[in-house]
Amino acid sequence: MNAARAPLRIAVVGHTNTGKTSLLRTLTRDRRFGEVSFRPGTTRHVEMARLLVNGRVVLELYDTPGLEDPIALLEQMDGMKVRAAKRLDGPTRIARFLQSEWATGRFEQEAKVLRQLLQSDAAFYVIDARDPILGKYRDELELLSWCGVPLLPLLNFVADERAAEDRWRTVLARAGLHAIVRFDTVAPGQGSERLLYEKLATLIDGHRERLLALIESHEQDARHRRQAAFGLIAEMLVDVAADRATVRGRDEAVLAEAAGRLNQRVREREQQCLEALLDLYRFTREDIELHELPIREGRWENDLFDPDTLRLLGARIGGGAAFGAAGGLGVDVMFGGLTLGAGTAMGALAGGGFQTVRHYGNRLVGALGGEQQLRVRDSILQLLAWRQLQLLRALEGRGHAATAALALQGQAGIPEAVAPWKGALPVALRRARTRPEWLDEPETGGRHDAIRALQAELGAGHESERT
Repeated sequence: MNAARAPLRIAVVGHTNTGKTSLLRTLTRDRRFGEVSFRPGTTRHVEMARLLVNGRVVLELYDTPGLEDPIALLEQMDGMKVRAAKRLDGPTRIARFLQSEWATGRFEQEAKVLRQLLQSDAAFYVIDARDPILGKYRDELELLSWCGVPLLPLLNFVADERAAEDRWRTVLARAGLHAIVRFDTVAPGQGSERLLYEKLATLIDGHRERLLALIESHEQDARHRRQAAFGLIAEMLVDVAADRATVRGRDEAVLAEAAGRLNQRVREREQQCLEALLDLYRFTREDIELHELPIREGRWENDLFDPDTLRLLGARIGGGAAFGAAGGLGVDVMFGGLTLGAGTAMGALAGGGFQTVRHYGNRLVGALGGEQQLRVRDSILQLLAWRQLQLLRALEGRGHAATAALALQGQAGIPEAVAPWKGALPVALRRARTRPEWLDEPETGGRHDAIRALQAELGAGHESERT
C-alpha cells in the first residue's frame, strides 16, 4: 500500500488498568469495544479499531495488554547473554528480546505490547493520574522509549481529587516527554479530542494533514448529530402540541378518562424521543439514571403530569391545570375551540381546576356548547423540552467508556439560563396547536416547516448557552 495512503497506526499502551480500552471506546464512540472493568489485566490480546474519513481508513488504534512487570523485564534484558546489547540502539535491543524464549514465556504480555509498538507510527501512553509514582513506571517508560516511537502521554482521571498531575508532569519531563494531554476517558471535556489529535500531529508532523482531516470529520459529525437531536426534540414537541382529545358532554369521569388517554400518548411520545436520543448517541437505557427524575424500565419514574414533579421543576401551572389540580393531569380544556384561559373570565376558570369547571358548568359550559377538546398545557411543553435538552447536554459530555449509569441531578426549578424558551410558546408550537391533523398526516409540509423552525430555535439557544 502507498505509504501516503496507508492508515496511521497508533498503539495505546500503559500499565494495567489505566484506561486504555476506555480511551478506544471514547474515541470510537463504541461502548462495545473490548472489555472495561476494575480488574487489572482485562485486555489480554492486541485489539484494533479503525477511524474513517469519507469512507477511507485514516487511523488504526491498537489496544494493547497492560505492562505487568516492567521492572523484572528490564532486569532480564540487562542480564541477557549478549552483554554487548547495551551498545545497540533501543529498537535493536527490543527486537532481540522479542526473538528470545522470554517473549513467549514469562514476559509474553510485555512482548505483545513492544511488538505492536515497533509496528506503529506513534503511541498514546495512558496514565491513571491517581496512581502513586512508583519505580515500575520509570522502568516502563524506559522500555517504551527503546522502541524509538513517539510517545504522547495521556493523563486520565485528572478530575479526581487524588490525581497527582503536577508530579506526573515532572516525571514525564525528566523522561523527555513534554507534550502531554489531559483526557478524561469517562467524561472528556469540550475540545479534548481536538487537542489530543493536534498534539499528536506535532509529534508526527508528516501525518498532520490526515489528523486535521480526522478532527474536522469528527467535529462535523458532532454538529450533524446535535442538529439531528434538536430535530428529534422539535418533532416530539410539535406532535404533542398538535395532539388533543375531543369529548362530548360534561361528565367528569368521561373527561378524566379522555385526559388520561391524552397524557399517556404524551408519555409514550416523550419515551420515543428519549430512546431515539440514546440511540443517536450510541447509548442504551441502561446508561441513564436520573436522580429525583429516575428512569425505571425505560420510563421516567416521576410522572410528567404529577403535580409534585411540576413543582420540583418549577413548571408552574397556576392553581392547577383545568381539572388537573385534582388528578395531576396537566391539560387545558377547550370549548368549541376556545381555550380556557384565553380571556379574563376563562383565565380564572382554568386556574381553579376542574372543580371550578363544575362550579361554573351549567351557566358557562352550556353557553359554549357540548363539545370539549383537551390538550396539554404550555407548561407541560416547556417541561418536555427541558427534560430532553437536559438529557442531550448530559449525553454530549459522556464518554462511551463510562460504566456507571449517567446521573442527572434533579433541579429545584428550571434554571432561566437553560429554559427552552421565555414567555409564550414559539411560533412553531403555536401553529401546531391549531393543526391536530398533522398527527394523521405527518408528511404535511406545514408540519415539516414547523419542526425545522423549532429545531433551529433550539439549536440557537444551545449555541448561545455554550458560548
